[in-house]
Formats: sequence, C-alpha cells, structure tokens
Amino acid sequence: MSRLDQVDLTVTLPKKEAADRLDAAQRRLLYLRLVLGGQLGDHRLGPPLCVVFEGWDASGKGGAIKRLVHPLDPRHVRVAQFAAPTHDEKRHHFLWRFWRVLPGWGGMAVLDRSWYGRVLVERVENFATEEQWSRAYGEIVEFEETLAAEGMILVKFWMHLSPEEQLRRFESRARDPLRSWKLTDEDWRNREKRPGYEAAVADLLDRTDHPRGPWHVVPSDDKRYARVAVAETVCAAVEAELRARGYDLTEPAVPDPDVD
Repeated sequence: MSRLDQVDLTVTLPKKEAADRLDAAQRRLLYLRLVLGGQLGDHRLGPPLCVVFEGWDASGKGGAIKRLVHPLDPRHVRVAQFAAPTHDEKRHHFLWRFWRVLPGWGGMAVLDRSWYGRVLVERVENFATEEQWSRAYGEIVEFEETLAAEGMILVKFWMHLSPEEQLRRFESRARDPLRSWKLTDEDWRNREKRPGYEAAVADLLDRTDHPRGPWHVVPSDDKRYARVAVAETVCAAVEAELRARGYDLTEPAVPDPDVD
C-alpha cells in the first residue's frame, strides 16, 4: 500500500471553524515571518524559509498559496511558479534554474511546483531518460540536505485529490469563462495517465522523504481543510526551528484601541 492510499480524503472542516483556524494561523505566520526577517524580536536575521508545493492538477495549490501569503508584506515573500524548462534551461543541470529563487537568510520563498518535475512529469512523459530520472532522487535529497545544512527551513506539500473531485473541478473550470484559462488539454491528458503518475508520486514520497525535508501529504478534496492544514503546518515547522535556535516566540501584546 502506497502512502497515498493511506490518506483520508473525506476529512472536512466546518466553515466557521476553518475560518477561525485560518485567521489564527495567518496571524501567527505574520509574526513568525517578521521574526525571521529581523523586524521583530532581537532583530537578528532568521533562517531562510522555503515552502514547496506539488500535487495533482486542480488540487488547490494556488488557493493554498494565496491564503498562506495573504497576511504577509509582498516585500517579505517571493512566490515563484515553474512550468516546463526553457530551451536555455535545458542546457544546464535540471536543478540549475531553481537556485535563483531560493531565499537567503531572513527571506521566504513559496514554490508552485519545483525540482520534483524531473521525477514526475519528466518521468511519466518521457522527457527525461530513465537514467536521468532514476539518478534524480539522490540528487534531490542531496540538494535539499545541502540547503538544510546551511540553515534553510524546508516545508514540502503534496496536495492529494481524488479523481472524482478532480473531474468535478475540471468541469467547473470549463464552464466558468473567468477560470477556463486554468484548464488545458495537457490537464486532461495528465488525468488519463493518472496510474502512471500515481506510481511516480509513490516513488517520490518514498525516496525523497528525509529528516531535513519530510513530505506533508494534505487531503485536498475539502479546500477549507487543505488551506488550514497548510498554514498550520508551516507555522509549526518555523516555530520548531526557531525554538531550537533559542528564539523567544512570545508575541507582544496588541494595544487595545479603546484604551487611551
């Protein structure tokens, strides 16, 4: 049984509870981000934070990213999206194009897809040779361990979605003229190849999960649950690292606006 088979896709959150928990996580992340950037606390730069999103088409990556960065000043976070490599990028090692978006100390980056394309779409669609994508698992783990050794907090999400819910979202997008641009012929083709992608995802989760870069598989049939899970998981990862570094994470009291 693969790790995906163990995910409960029926989990949901009531609307009010989801809204309250998301609001609390967003506020906490805002505080933690200011501590990382040296704007709060003892004003030392904290470790870089990189949040990586992978998942099925229409699994809610964009919505989760939007809620994650919503409370943050856009100067304090970079969101980068990756599609197929360009002609020039193909001239280099597949990891080369990702270096320029990685955050430095005090910085934060959110990646909408990432270096895992080598062992997902490039594997399934035969854009990489078997030798290339087989070798990539070790290269990716070494790459992430190098980043972590330098201090990076790495949070990796696989947004998991049932075929039935994916089809419902595809059809909903197709009917909406303001969202139809999100649905491409490639999305439909990928759906038809789901068994091949499921095998690739199972290998990805098994071979690239390591102590410095564990995978968080998020049930995403319920968007509210997924968005809360993402925000709370990022907060927990940042808190754990900062506490290990001796940070005091007690938030300052907010002045009561009704008190002179």
